[in-house]
Amino acid sequence: MNFTKPLPKFDPRSIPVLGIDDHLAGVALDRLTPEALRRRFQSPPVWTPEHSVEKRFEDRQPAPAAVLVPLVMRDELTLLLTQRTTNLSTHSGQVAFPGGRTDESDHDAIDTALREANEEIGLPRDHVEVLGTLPIYVTGTAYIITPVVALVQPGFVLQPNPGEVADVFEVPLAYLMNPANHRRHQMEFDGVTRQWLSMPYIGPSVVAAGNDPSERYIWGATAGMLRNLYRFLAA
Repeated sequence: MNFTKPLPKFDPRSIPVLGIDDHLAGVALDRLTPEALRRRFQSPPVWTPEHSVEKRFEDRQPAPAAVLVPLVMRDELTLLLTQRTTNLSTHSGQVAFPGGRTDESDHDAIDTALREANEEIGLPRDHVEVLGTLPIYVTGTAYIITPVVALVQPGFVLQPNPGEVADVFEVPLAYLMNPANHRRHQMEFDGVTRQWLSMPYIGPSVVAAGNDPSERYIWGATAGMLRNLYRFLAA
């Protein structure tokens, strides 16, 4: 991997909030049900992604990847997210969707997302109902990511891979689809102004029993893809 510049080392929590998008309406709750989501993906509206390509940090060969956006069908839909371990080469320690780089043996992006979710957190494929995909999202580290949105039937037992996943937690989808919880940030690195969103959430682990709720700092590419999901559902 060839770097044109070192990746910036900073705590995203320390970057000031420029604004909160509470002037935008949240997605109506009747659009956040399994049946409503099935209809939306079957007959998608005309809409425009808000976030699609980050400014590059690295000079490296682009790599195709896919992530699963797993919506667990509880009394209200929740989004299953992971906290990555701190020893990974990219995006270490960050909140992320389960997913990763495409293998040659994968049939398509959906196959990549399902395989990675099973390998990372032990999510069984037979609990997953794929709804469709969102537009690709290109990270500053040159991953070309296809987000695969799916409904997940409860009753699964997760087994996170300790080499990749430090924790797993769930966030109510209604919380993430409310722009009043979307914060805007900006910083300059090596003469380039970079902007991103954050969506902090306080919640417990779903794999470590008895843990007190802690802050889950959702930001960067994960927040950008969630913003696109918001635009898709609000259109």
